[in-house]
Amino acid sequence: MLGEAAVATVPEARAGEADGDGHMIVCGGGPLAHRLAVQLAALYERRVVVLVPSLTEDHGPRIAELARERPGSVRAVQAPRLDVAALELAGVGGAVALALTSGDDHANLQVALNARQLNPDLRLVVRVFNRRLGNRIEQALDRAVLARNPELTRAELEASTTVLSTSATAAPALVAAAVSGRSQAVQVDGRLLRATVRRAGEPPSGQELATVAAVGPLDEPGTGSSLLPAPERVGTERVGTEQVGTEQVGTDPVGAERVVLELLGDASTTARRRRLPGLPGLPFASLFSARLRWALAGLVALLALLAGATVAFTGQSPAHSAWLTVLDVLGIADPTDEGGRSGKVLQILTAVSGMLLMPLLIALVLEALGTFRTATALRRPPRGLADHVVLVGLGRLGSRVLEQLWDLDVPVVCVEADPAAVGVARARAFGVPVVIGDATQDGVLEAAKVGRAQALLALSSDDSTNFEVALAGRESVPRLRAVLRLFDDDFAENVYLTLRDSYPEAQTRSRSVAYLAAPAFASAMMGRQVIGALAVGREVLVIAAVEVARSPRLRGVTVADAHRPGLWRVLAVDLAPPEFRSPDLAQPRPGGPELLWSPPPGRVLVEGDRVVVAATARGLGLLGSRPDRPAREHHQGR
Repeated sequence: MLGEAAVATVPEARAGEADGDGHMIVCGGGPLAHRLAVQLAALYERRVVVLVPSLTEDHGPRIAELARERPGSVRAVQAPRLDVAALELAGVGGAVALALTSGDDHANLQVALNARQLNPDLRLVVRVFNRRLGNRIEQALDRAVLARNPELTRAELEASTTVLSTSATAAPALVAAAVSGRSQAVQVDGRLLRATVRRAGEPPSGQELATVAAVGPLDEPGTGSSLLPAPERVGTERVGTEQVGTEQVGTDPVGAERVVLELLGDASTTARRRRLPGLPGLPFASLFSARLRWALAGLVALLALLAGATVAFTGQSPAHSAWLTVLDVLGIADPTDEGGRSGKVLQILTAVSGMLLMPLLIALVLEALGTFRTATALRRPPRGLADHVVLVGLGRLGSRVLEQLWDLDVPVVCVEADPAAVGVARARAFGVPVVIGDATQDGVLEAAKVGRAQALLALSSDDSTNFEVALAGRESVPRLRAVLRLFDDDFAENVYLTLRDSYPEAQTRSRSVAYLAAPAFASAMMGRQVIGALAVGREVLVIAAVEVARSPRLRGVTVADAHRPGLWRVLAVDLAPPEFRSPDLAQPRPGGPELLWSPPPGRVLVEGDRVVVAATARGLGLLGSRPDRPAREHHQGR
């Protein structure tokens, strides 16, 4: 069979046969491992060894087929256990990078520790859902490398550890696809970089950096033109002995829409003020039902009427009359013979009103106690809820999406079949209504008020379930905006085309989480700091920090000449000296930001520079290759 030697099991593999020095290792048998191997081999032209738990389950057959198609660049090794022996037989001692793509945080961290012991210079990319634990492990592993190499600074560290979460990487794209008018944003050096759709004539809300794409047909950004189009040249300026064209962004024809990158202010000022956990801002309307509120308002109006009648018949002051009325209602005042027959009638009516007050007060107290008692329990969707998002699936990805929707103050109703799912506790803390049940069963989506929803997010762990949920939602509301999480890339594209053709007036988005997350993992394996990923239509735009010394295509050219339409664009240049640069541009620097955004087009990029680029997956691959070696084209499933 063609390429049969590229597929082996652990007992058959040998370290010397796996790959030579400089290869990369991917551990996992899921869609992320498959997509990552494709990008490393096709875009970055690196030799890859894939340690697969089984070549016959999950995406193992696809990885084996990839190894047969690319026998010189991809090798699939079946390793049921990722122990030290498996890592050694994959050639971890001569590898430059290792990616751990399993969904088990504990297993990934254990393999990462073993790999660091076997190869202290290894670059690690670890998939971890628990961000707090991941950050601590990342810092601990990097400190261990620095302790062994005291002559290195943190900026010079080659054997870095990058902790990424597929759910956190994919969540912004899913939220932006589901909620109309919402944009995606990533934090860069303490400021927010946002991708948003801009209509012709609409003023920017921040500093506009670049046009990412034009909005194509069927409301699908990026389908009408390539990503990162070339800016319009509107003039020239002299830099030294050269004349360099000056750029102008935002010059689209009348009526056109485009996706632009905007730079906003301090990221800390845009944070949403959170409520106390378990007490999701209980207002008066949530404490008491509408009937009790109307009854209380009617009783107050009756007391006011009685107090006014007392003033009219007795001639006493309003304050004194109101005081007497309250005393009569509470049964405190003594009977009076003053005021004649009218005064006695008023006193009797007031006493009767007091009899009505007692059961009303008891009802108010009981209802308030019941509301506080159920504040930490799962809420049911309110009766008048409308224009909300129905989120199906509260696993790891659904939990991340719920966080972002809650931060954006978007009303949400969740549907989850497992009461012990990861996101159920988070929904309870946020006070988000949750319907426990199978979304494919009759009545479950109706209980979530899908008929009045603005969008449906199907994020369960099963492709067929998500497809069935989307079809059920479209049967109830044909114009419902539907966003599906699908593991299989080809299936995701077929589902998108089918739903789009079946319901041409509705918006449909099918997202493969592996497709959204793979560029960030691949870039981290290549030693580039991935700041964030933005979904533009059905493509992924990666915001990354790139050292010019490691990118021959950027070295010695101007900012204007460095731009490649459809591949990458330089957004900013780091002005800090190399020895004082922050190792993580996703976090704010103690001394304040030092990035020069929208650098002059004539500025020449030199070897010591570090730049922030917006690039496609293929563009990042080209940035790491030699200028005389073109990148190979390959199919990108979506």
